[in-house]
Amino acid sequence: MPTRHRSFAAFTRRVATTALAASALLLAAGAAHAQMEIKLGHVGGPGSLFERSANEFARLANERLGNKAKVVVFGSSQLGGDTEMMQKLRLGTLELSIPSTVMSSTVPAFGMFEMPYLVKNREHMMAIEKAVVWPALAPMADEKGYKILGVWENGFRNVTNNVRPINKPEDLKGMKLRVPQGVWRVKMFQAYGANPSPMALSEVFVALQTGVMDGQENPLTQIYSSKFQEVQKYLSMTGHVYTPAYLAAGSRKFASLPADVRAVLEKTAKDVQPFVYKTAAELDKELVDKIKAAGVQVNEPDKNAFIAASKAVYADFGKEVPEGAKLVDTAVDLGAKF
Repeated sequence: MPTRHRSFAAFTRRVATTALAASALLLAAGAAHAQMEIKLGHVGGPGSLFERSANEFARLANERLGNKAKVVVFGSSQLGGDTEMMQKLRLGTLELSIPSTVMSSTVPAFGMFEMPYLVKNREHMMAIEKAVVWPALAPMADEKGYKILGVWENGFRNVTNNVRPINKPEDLKGMKLRVPQGVWRVKMFQAYGANPSPMALSEVFVALQTGVMDGQENPLTQIYSSKFQEVQKYLSMTGHVYTPAYLAAGSRKFASLPADVRAVLEKTAKDVQPFVYKTAAELDKELVDKIKAAGVQVNEPDKNAFIAASKAVYADFGKEVPEGAKLVDTAVDLGAKF
């Protein structure tokens, strides 16, 4: 073969080899990027406490992670309702989620936070977190396949409806009321005389709009961000339950992440808590006025009447949930300081 042709053939081979190597590097980089995307799903709508909490966590975590991984947030039930996302965490098809009441359906002891008027304020909740959540509840969750990274907030829950203002438990008699997944919320409202039905948050607006449900109960931030003020006449500030929220992962999936990534996610989950509580307190103050401005009638119920009607729920929890009475008693004792 002439020298000129041999040189051209060699050049062609070098070009082809270089192109293949570049393609392989690009594919490897793309695969690594996809592998290190950390999806965070939640049910909160635009402007909700869940959205603000998740976005702040992602912002801070991504600053700390650099090019090791990236947290990407999917809100408004884009990745499913709470129950579906819990299943995805366990299967490892979703890295992070923000469950609240649904935790009591997976780990019965989390139902302690379904006990009416148990948590007095956020300072009390922080004491419960230290004395109960980390030493007792988090290990129980891990046994079921869930890793708790941080304790955040869903909030103090209040009742909205289209029938009448709720001043005492009897006013709920026969009312079709949406509640989240969790056996104890159902039992509580049954004790008050309502007709509660568990339903995914994403389905509630239409259920209220069409009259399938008369009302629902949620923290103010979920009520407002879900636009329930557009389809409800009355807001009763029952404050019947304070629900924590948890930044949670599937235990197996979380353990498969690089150690340095796990460390960043765990530290950031805890570091974001002050932001969550501060934001929640601010929203509590401003959202009542916004809901009133939307034409909703707001009233302050007789909370003592609700507390008196809640005794049977506490008794049942103590009987049905192993260690339930002990956990609740610990939380109640801690509340004496607040």
